[in-house]
Amino acid sequence: MASQSTTTTDHDEIRRWVEAHDGRPASVKGTESGDEAGVLRIDFPGGTGEDQLEHIDWDDWFAKFEESGLAFLYQERKASGEDSTFFKLVRR
Repeated sequence: MASQSTTTTDHDEIRRWVEAHDGRPASVKGTESGDEAGVLRIDFPGGTGEDQLEHIDWDDWFAKFEESGLAFLYQERKASGEDSTFFKLVRR
């Protein structure tokens, strides 16, 4: 079974996928400017970014997402059939 990736800019779809995998919207600490979010990330439980990530609300996350012209590429399942938390933010 091949892994399958989906690319979307739909906020509801992104939020649904992230929350279904217990993720939270975040940005990299120290990359924000003023009240604008920094480099966007998703923080998953047990992820590597505990001390480097700052949780932000979805409104701020999506504002930066739109302003940066990004799309959300994600994988539903690994090639092995297991659930996947792989995602990437890509340019539209």
